[in-house]
Amino acid sequence: MLKPLRLGAFTLPNNLFVAPMAGVTDRPFRTLCRRLGAGHAVSEMVTSRRELWNSLKTSRRADHAGEPGPIAVQIAGVDPAEMADAALYNIDRGAQIIDINMGCPAKKVCKAWAGSALMQDERLAIAIVEAVVAACAPRGVPVTLKMRTGWCAAAKNAPVLARAAQDAGIALLTVHGRTREQGYGGIAEHETVAAIKAALRIPVVANGDIASPERAAEVLRATGCDAVMIGRAAQGRPWIFGDIAHFLEHGTHRLPPTVAEVRSWLLEHLHDHLALHGEFSGVRSARKHIGWAVRGLPGGECLRQHINTLDDARAQHDAVAAFFDTLGATRERLPLAVTPAANDDDTEALAA
Repeated sequence: MLKPLRLGAFTLPNNLFVAPMAGVTDRPFRTLCRRLGAGHAVSEMVTSRRELWNSLKTSRRADHAGEPGPIAVQIAGVDPAEMADAALYNIDRGAQIIDINMGCPAKKVCKAWAGSALMQDERLAIAIVEAVVAACAPRGVPVTLKMRTGWCAAAKNAPVLARAAQDAGIALLTVHGRTREQGYGGIAEHETVAAIKAALRIPVVANGDIASPERAAEVLRATGCDAVMIGRAAQGRPWIFGDIAHFLEHGTHRLPPTVAEVRSWLLEHLHDHLALHGEFSGVRSARKHIGWAVRGLPGGECLRQHINTLDDARAQHDAVAAFFDTLGATRERLPLAVTPAANDDDTEALAA
């Protein structure tokens, strides 16, 4: 079930995708996940509002310096013309694939009728798709779409929207197996995703509650989907893509990474994170990545609490290095199972 996937002019090396997560999937995190086995990664969502394009947050999200291609950027907004302009703005800054956000359940996004709120207005949703596809087509840039199963249980209109979006020219569709009403609660269902896959000609990607190699295989098998997208399970555990790839290819689990490997990956990630965000913001935004990485490890909670008191990059680096040096003195490899990131409603840490 592990296979390359064609998307426009690109051949992705495998069908394991990193989900776009606001405040998480910046360039350093995407690059690390791809190095550790992911075949594709979509950026944090970039606003379509022109007046915000020069903001520090947007400029960082549109920074693709040194990022391996193809570079996929997710855009969010409610106006077709603005969304088309946003697509071109990001193409000019290196985007090679444009993804439309119709899946984010965050209140501040849906309040502006963006994200998953667009699923309530099918005419507007398809007008946005048509405008973005029309803007991207002359540049040879494929457009993808991410949505949920619907706004609520009584309005699961993803199958209808999916067919209309395919007819409007999207190249690939990702479906999170929850409604907006569910947020990240409950259990993702993939029956709706399977029905969408059966009805479409384009590649379909399943997203939601895929946190282990077995679950990835189960979802691929049950839905017939072309790929799976992983979000929260990759937080603090970016090697999960390599774990899944090995399982899909060989049917067996590979050994957990060594403590030394995780130490090296995390410190490299912190270095790249600080280079992008600067020391003041970077030290603070790196705290969640460190917390996820040590979740469930002996002494991990104590380190997390200590890290949250540090404002200095060198002190943060040294504390993480010392933690893994101590852990490595007692064991060679990480435990077989590390607790994944918790469910919560923090839009700055969740997949759209």
